[in-house]
Amino acid sequence: MNTSVTIIAEAGVNHNGDIDQAKRLIDVAVEAKADFVKFQTFKAEKLVSQEARKASYQSKNMGDEDDKQYNMLKALELSHEDHLTLIAYSESKGIKFFSTAFDTDGLEYLNSLDLPLFKSPSGEITNYPYLKKIASFNKQVILSTGMANLGEIEVALDVLMRNGLSRSQITVLHCNTEYPTPMRDVNLKAMQTIQQAFGVSVGYSDHTLGIEVPIAAVALGATVIEKHFTLDRNLPGPDHKASLEPQELKAMVTAIRNIEQTIASHGRKEPSPSEIPNKAIARKSLHLSRDVSVGSTLTEDDLIPLRPGDGISPMNWQNVIGRSAAHDLAAGHQLTWQDIR
Repeated sequence: MNTSVTIIAEAGVNHNGDIDQAKRLIDVAVEAKADFVKFQTFKAEKLVSQEARKASYQSKNMGDEDDKQYNMLKALELSHEDHLTLIAYSESKGIKFFSTAFDTDGLEYLNSLDLPLFKSPSGEITNYPYLKKIASFNKQVILSTGMANLGEIEVALDVLMRNGLSRSQITVLHCNTEYPTPMRDVNLKAMQTIQQAFGVSVGYSDHTLGIEVPIAAVALGATVIEKHFTLDRNLPGPDHKASLEPQELKAMVTAIRNIEQTIASHGRKEPSPSEIPNKAIARKSLHLSRDVSVGSTLTEDDLIPLRPGDGISPMNWQNVIGRSAAHDLAAGHQLTWQDIR
């Protein structure tokens, strides 16, 4: 993890079981300048029963008549050789690879590949043996919390920390597990609630359409952003329709890096280096609205605030009225303290 916002480009299963398509997804993540590209590691038989049905969004997005999760997932598995190929390809392109496992065997497998961090998906937040295993590796863990309440998050954190992790090794992602997530259900303030309740680093795993919500999450303190992306939203598969296309992913990363700069400063309200030269141009100073003779007493009718603001500030209005002119002064003259006595 780095000191800036960590951006995870979630390829997930959007490779559709095609290693060349997976490589193209890595290329897109590199072009967008994401920090990580993430896939999913599973064996269908260890993830779902033969009778488990697809989620409604999966059936809708795939548009086929087969409602079995098993058949869908079996076609989306990555083999050992696939993992090695994608890890090597990611390294050659200068991006960090990691993956999400969905069972303890998958976690052991990913650990054998010496990956730098682990991600617990939302569905495993109530899976005690899974959480115990992921903690045992003593590596950074990202805990996604879709569908969870605060109590379930507390219990999951307790399991992780009782089994070897420190609080500083855990980042908790607020998440909504609906693809795509309706804007009304995002509840982005819950991310801050998690941070306040547990004193952990927080982030956001986004399933909305578009890029504005993850950008807003960064402004609210997210240290990790995860977002699904695809080569083409019209491709068949369960997650394409809720994923960003390449140019959108690139735009999101650029926007996040811009937002990072806007919130990284000290927080004191003071002129910035770039705006200091504009003070004299934008502000006003006291000028004369008409000719004034030496010795005459200055009244409100004699004064007018005009740009530039490099003379006597109009905030000295009351300190100037009632003073007398030190010499003859013409209308439009910018007053100085030497002009009055």
